[in-house]
Amino acid sequence: MPQHFRSIWISDTHLGGRNVKSADLYEFLKDTESEYLYLVGDILDLWKLKRKWYWPEINTRIVNLILRKAAQGTKIFYLPGNHDAMIRQYCGSEFNGIKVCSDIVHTTVDGGRFLVQHGDQFDCIVQQNEWLANIGSILYDVLLVVNRWYNHLRRLRGRGYFSISAWLKHKCKRAVNYMGDFELTLVREIRKHQVDGIICGHIHRAGIKSVDSFLYSNSGDWVESCTALAENSHGTLGIIYWVSENPVKDMVTNLEYEKNRYSDRCLAPTN
Repeated sequence: MPQHFRSIWISDTHLGGRNVKSADLYEFLKDTESEYLYLVGDILDLWKLKRKWYWPEINTRIVNLILRKAAQGTKIFYLPGNHDAMIRQYCGSEFNGIKVCSDIVHTTVDGGRFLVQHGDQFDCIVQQNEWLANIGSILYDVLLVVNRWYNHLRRLRGRGYFSISAWLKHKCKRAVNYMGDFELTLVREIRKHQVDGIICGHIHRAGIKSVDSFLYSNSGDWVESCTALAENSHGTLGIIYWVSENPVKDMVTNLEYEKNRYSDRCLAPTN
């Protein structure tokens, strides 16, 4: 029986790349239902597809599943990111029940208003140095290959998954500062649109937290973390940590709350 949410946000699936968890994404979409489904950018990786075509059958199954959801009444919005920026020329159009837009304001059940957009617009590297962003993308792919073999060895030794890229981001002061600057830049966009918060993707790190009394929410990615953002029937926003061995069963809340409603929330267990 599919788990039902009022709204689901996914981003950075990078379909067309080799180092993505397409099978997990397919199972997630198959085992969840929602009234609203937001595809928050970098769903297709046109950068990689342009360099070399790679499209396994599982990707077609994912696309067909999304189209079937649209045909069955799910309201689906596609908000292109930098890796699928070519689709931005179609903003304002609708294809097979999927509306393409650069940004949109989502209103939760309890009246919260949240701006939804990919987030690359506020990345100075992407906007001013696309060549550097391309190099970074290639290096990230190399790191993912190393990470895959490293974790294969860890499994043989009975150890759990370890993300080298996440560890490097945490250890690198420049990366930490970049994350913080990105979030603060988005706060200025929140004030500009006079909303309660923002929902985005782009940086491949899921999170929900209060930034200057506003709610910053990031849906994460399906390259490593397999995370999504969701809204339940009461208007609560939370993160779904999805792994094939432990799919969503119950709504579980992270105990590490901040005092106000803008807190880091978890809608599925992580172990």
